Amino acid sequence: MAFTGVYQGIDGAHSKLVLDSFFQTKGVEAQSSGAPTFRQVAINVLNGKADVGVLPIDNAIAGTVREGYDLLAEYELVPIAEVDWRMDQRLLGIPGALVEDIREVEGHPLILEECGHFLGTLAGVRVIPVEDTGVAAREVAESKDKTRAAIGPPEAGKIYGLAELAANIADHPENYTRFLIFAAPNAREEVLQLGGATPEHRKTSVLLSTLHEAGSLARCIDILAEAKINLSKLESKPKLGKAWEYLFYLDFEGDVREPRVAQAIAKLEEYTQYLHVIGSYDTHNATQRGIRGDALPAINIDRTSSNGWKPELMPASAKHWPKAARTAHPSGTRIKVGPVTVGDGEFVIVGGPCAVESRDQVIETAKAVKAAGAVMLRGGVFKPRSNPYSFQGMGWEGAELLAEAGRAAGLPTVSEVMSIDQVEGMSRYIDVLQIGARNMQNFDLLKAVGKVNNPILLKRGMSASIEEWIAAAEYILAEGNPNVILCERGIRTFETSTRNTLDLSAIPVIRERTHLPIMVDPSHGVGVRRWVRPLCRAAKALGAHGLLIEVHPNPAEAKCDGDQSLTFADFRTIMRDLSMIPTGDELERVPAIAE
Repeated sequence: MAFTGVYQGIDGAHSKLVLDSFFQTKGVEAQSSGAPTFRQVAINVLNGKADVGVLPIDNAIAGTVREGYDLLAEYELVPIAEVDWRMDQRLLGIPGALVEDIREVEGHPLILEECGHFLGTLAGVRVIPVEDTGVAAREVAESKDKTRAAIGPPEAGKIYGLAELAANIADHPENYTRFLIFAAPNAREEVLQLGGATPEHRKTSVLLSTLHEAGSLARCIDILAEAKINLSKLESKPKLGKAWEYLFYLDFEGDVREPRVAQAIAKLEEYTQYLHVIGSYDTHNATQRGIRGDALPAINIDRTSSNGWKPELMPASAKHWPKAARTAHPSGTRIKVGPVTVGDGEFVIVGGPCAVESRDQVIETAKAVKAAGAVMLRGGVFKPRSNPYSFQGMGWEGAELLAEAGRAAGLPTVSEVMSIDQVEGMSRYIDVLQIGARNMQNFDLLKAVGKVNNPILLKRGMSASIEEWIAAAEYILAEGNPNVILCERGIRTFETSTRNTLDLSAIPVIRERTHLPIMVDPSHGVGVRRWVRPLCRAAKALGAHGLLIEVHPNPAEAKCDGDQSLTFADFRTIMRDLSMIPTGDELERVPAIAE
């Protein structure tokens, strides 16, 4: 059968050479294509546009490529094989050019770092980072300028007709980069069989953060030593938003299928705040400029999640939304919004006004909710109102003000888009695009936001069933955007005591049936200020991943939904309440109730 692969860059990139060589060594027919960024490589594999992808994770000179590890963890991708690739770096220029002619050198930032000593010998040369080695070579070739050069492999020079002005220019001749070939969580068995060597030729990568106490990291290392597990990598980075707390990257020999490795990982959980097993993969893939390895057996994957759900318990209708179903991403999706992660054990609070009314109003609110503990700022700029004479929002002026307030407070922003023609502009101003309840089944709009890179907050329709809601998310996922957050905001029932009926039972149902994070909007769910507080507590206790709460400097004068908007003091009180309630991810550690 034919396989497809995706790499970062264009023809001539090191990643393409690695991927093509991997397929060639495996003796399979395959086609590869490029993507503009490492994240897009991951997304293309996750969405089924390619069977496998390739990402760099380590370089002998530049060190850990953290984005590679982080993307594998963020999207729960399945590593298949490690490739140690010798980075044969050449200075490439227009035929007839000399090294002393060069005034500009282009290259990928990692490549430039690998060649720092050589570049330091070129007096008066400007170094220009570009997105890819292939792009660097192509741009130099198209310029026909003998003062410009690119750094890349000899293959890039041949493709674009460039001459080799200098060879072996890396800071050390033994300059290797580790790449990982990976697949999607729901990949076909034929794809997974491209990796899967016997356990003695396997390596495992994990991310963890230790308990914030003396000796916690040492205990983790001792656990591996006691299991006779050879640790091949240990590196740390600060955790965003967590002063003096660190995330550690660990690689060690062995496979999670081995009892000694599985037992060691179970012990590690006792001494860590966060532990994510990226996966185990084949290490039979290292030569000077190629790959070696034999035919490998299939990997058996346990599809049972931590909270006890199983594929056979999924509703039959899940076949209509395969990308949203829990089986597509068994461990659940984590969505990055700037420094914020939704669905990763942190309870995310989004606070702000129902509508942006003025610069002073939105900036004052942004700073107040940030001070109380919110991590994102909400605010409507295009308002779909039932009454045509009600305040409709400030439009694009409001979008500019919301973006300014977000920058002033250091908060990512959330706001609603109402039509297709707003999507492109709003995606530049706003971090998270909201699809409101009235547009949940506006399928053309869903397709449009599925084509942007912004995360999408999809509110449940006023009379929508849970399956209709998930099907709406499928429209977005099917267009290539994997970053969908569901939001329960109340549904219309016969009850008139509250604005809507907040369906908190949707939280456990969504967590079982989909891998998507779910948030709750109690403000719209109840419509009465004094009842928002208990519903916030209930939503967190039931396992929601976060809340959207409406807050206003003076609710009595709000132009929109003042009755349900909280004062700053109300919001601070709720934040104190929530700090005493466990997160939903802690609830998943409780054994599931049998069917």
